[in-house]
Amino acid sequence: MKHDITLYVGLDVHKDSITAAYAIGAGEVELLGKSGTTHADVERLCKRLQSKARCISVVYEAGPCGYGLYRQLVQKGFQCMVCAPSLIPRKPGERIKTDRRDAVKLVRSLRAGDLSAVYVPGVEDEAFRDLARAWVIAKDDLKRARQRVKAFLLSHGVRYTGCADWGPAHRRWLSAYSFDSTWQQFAFEEQRRAIEDRLAQCDRLESALREAVVNWRFYPVVLGLQAMRGVQFTTAVGMLAELGDLSRFVHPRQLMAWLGVTPSEHSSGGKRRQGSITKSGNSYARKLLVEAAWSYRHPARVSPDIQRRHEGLPKPIVDRAWDAQVRLCRRYRKLVARGKEKNVVVVAVARELSGFIWDICRLSLSLAIPRETQIT
Repeated sequence: MKHDITLYVGLDVHKDSITAAYAIGAGEVELLGKSGTTHADVERLCKRLQSKARCISVVYEAGPCGYGLYRQLVQKGFQCMVCAPSLIPRKPGERIKTDRRDAVKLVRSLRAGDLSAVYVPGVEDEAFRDLARAWVIAKDDLKRARQRVKAFLLSHGVRYTGCADWGPAHRRWLSAYSFDSTWQQFAFEEQRRAIEDRLAQCDRLESALREAVVNWRFYPVVLGLQAMRGVQFTTAVGMLAELGDLSRFVHPRQLMAWLGVTPSEHSSGGKRRQGSITKSGNSYARKLLVEAAWSYRHPARVSPDIQRRHEGLPKPIVDRAWDAQVRLCRRYRKLVARGKEKNVVVVAVARELSGFIWDICRLSLSLAIPRETQIT
């Protein structure tokens, strides 16, 4: 009879150890002990759990160890959830935290249905996301390297008279400039070479990303999103790599909440109080969304770049992108005319933009976009 009852298991996962607790049905929570994290250790843990019940539900917190344990447990036939650590219920005033207590708490919360699962990407989607994140990291490193060179020159009173936009003229001036001190010159050359190294790294990663995206299952969505104003290759790939499968959002409001662009709220009784946006979810995807929303402060128009991106796309996607541009440009002007601060207006536009992104993703997957369509 015990094999017909669900076994609830909570795992507190660390780099070198897994602390497990379990409860059979509505029974008391018991500790199973601590085990290692190698493949063989997890196999032995699975056998111990399978000896207690047939239906097994496992949960552990999302963390730096990734989703390898999740995939191994699912392969064994377990029901597995990776929960969001920030949404685990906690008692006010609780001051004691141990691995055992965390595992027990996970069991009780799982049984009560109080946990929120995080999205676990597929193996291919995670690999593409890693490539996209490596590209983002390289661009951030390039930005910091440039800032270090500017700070170095400023600290020695060296100023460029033109526009320091890292264009050809600016880079030629940097390569020709020299300090009187040999030591300072060597330090300057090393920092300047770091910029060239980061540029080469960015070019390699971008080439690899453009080559890989053609074989990605969301390639039609990347093409469809680029029909929108403010959404070029960088924004489309970066956002989709972080969002993953958008079909998991049944309604666009769910996507808005996941991106953290919905207003926070603290209402009670007859009073309703709304504050700034929640900023929950993925910060990089939200950053790309807000950057794209800034382009809607200008009047609606189809530029030559957007026109090139429309080539080969189905008409419903192009029409939907134009509807979004007309509505969001009008929305920006309307809110600014009411005296709203521009940053607040852009966030409001970004919230509506995420709804159009959800709709165009749905259209891109339902309509046949030829894979021969080129990315611009």
